[in-house]
Amino acid sequence: MAKTLIVLFFGTLALGLPVVFTMGVASTAAILIDGSLNPLLIPQRLFGGINSFPLMAVPFFILASELMTACGLTAALLRFANDLVGHIRGGLGHVNVLTSMLFAGISGSALADAAGPSAIVMRMMRNAGYEANYAGALSAATATIGPIIPPSILMVIFAISDNRVTVAGLFLAGVVPGLLLGLALAAANHIVSVKKGYRGRELRASKLEVSRSAISAGPAMLMPIIILGGIIGGIFTPTEAGAVATAYALLLGLVLRTLSTSKLYTVLVRAAITTSSVLLIVAMASVFGWLLTYLQIPQTLAAAIALMTDDRIVVLFLLAGFALICGLFIDTLPALIILTPVLGPIAAQFGIDPLQFAMMLVLNLTIGMITPPVGPVLFVIATIGRLRIEGLSRAVLPLLAAELAVLLLVILVPALSTALPRFFGFSS
Repeated sequence: MAKTLIVLFFGTLALGLPVVFTMGVASTAAILIDGSLNPLLIPQRLFGGINSFPLMAVPFFILASELMTACGLTAALLRFANDLVGHIRGGLGHVNVLTSMLFAGISGSALADAAGPSAIVMRMMRNAGYEANYAGALSAATATIGPIIPPSILMVIFAISDNRVTVAGLFLAGVVPGLLLGLALAAANHIVSVKKGYRGRELRASKLEVSRSAISAGPAMLMPIIILGGIIGGIFTPTEAGAVATAYALLLGLVLRTLSTSKLYTVLVRAAITTSSVLLIVAMASVFGWLLTYLQIPQTLAAAIALMTDDRIVVLFLLAGFALICGLFIDTLPALIILTPVLGPIAAQFGIDPLQFAMMLVLNLTIGMITPPVGPVLFVIATIGRLRIEGLSRAVLPLLAAELAVLLLVILVPALSTALPRFFGFSS
């Protein structure tokens, strides 16, 4: 059965079938052809994969993000970032990075960031004289901060796939790596800006202007504080935090009078479509992942790795390399659901902290969103900016190197992922 499953999965993937259907076809065909398992397992696992209370946080966070964007608070974040760092060398590039870091505390999604604030700053950079491919590449790279800085949809999915960690612990574990990712991209932007001669805004914003823009952006920046503060303080669960975030975003839209009935309808439809696609992937991947575990593929891989080395760092590098290769060809969400039950037990066998492993895997697969041939964020930016994917792929290389440097730090320094959760009592 294992050979049938693997051959069908990669075969249908090579034919260009969407990965969600690839997993479904491979799993169903393997069970039917083998005949040793009851086919009723398929609908049972499909339903079991999405019958989860923590998973309810995903539609709430998606809806909250859509509401905040519809309320016009993205523009407020952009003004604040521009007033704060727009005068620095390569100013609009730094605005791009900072805006994505601030928006990450709202969306938790790289694609939402790429289609929203990153796309806006990309146009601003091009109008200011930045090379089109570089403006697009930086916008794609900064969008990957979204799934790392909490709240993060990917971390919610990871917590469902691995019961050794909690959503709260993962949210806290992502804070430091997310900030490091932003700093690394800002450093890379500075180097490119010096080389290319990109400058910042001529006049530095006054303290009064910064204060005003900070007040305007305050309601948006308050959301991640409410979410993390409530979870850490034990006021509500991560799922309830998603509901609170949605209610808060809806309340802001009503108070600020920026959310009309037509806008609300559009927001609800978009959130429903996004949620449906996520849940379909989770359901299909749960069947595929269960089969991998049933066929003892993780144990087989662990035994193979044990024959090569017993060094924890070397094992982590091997797992990171494997995940990076998978991220080149498989979309982030299904890759996460498939790899977590496969690689997680291997990491546990070699004494790797589950929070560090989680950050390595999430960061790794997120980086895969800006690497061809799949690279969904690259394709979103290329479509919005009317850019050729070849030129965009070349321009993203120095930024990709900066992100890989952060991944290297996460692998070598476990405390970057574990110190903050342990401080708040959420260690694994």
